[in-house]
Amino acid sequence: MQIDLNDPNQFTLEQVRQLIATGNGAIHNQLRVDRAGHAWLSSVVGGAQLDGLLFRLETWSAGSGCVGSVAAEDERWVRQVFKALQDNWPKPASDYIDLY
Repeated sequence: MQIDLNDPNQFTLEQVRQLIATGNGAIHNQLRVDRAGHAWLSSVVGGAQLDGLLFRLETWSAGSGCVGSVAAEDERWVRQVFKALQDNWPKPASDYIDLY
């Protein structure tokens, strides 16, 4: 799943919730945003394969509870991720966002 941050019909709290729900908690995940404004969860994490990225959030470690259905039910967490996207699209504070 991916969210187009340029489209107000896609860039919603509910879409961010659904994106978080699609994550596999058994592996590392990283929320990435490309220069076109597409946000997605990637299993490629850290400093790997950064070409075309505008920014990325910190890596969410396997088993941390940051993705999956339970994480998607955590209203505070979903709002926190949504706000991180809002605050950094289209002009991120950095290409790596770890405080949000």
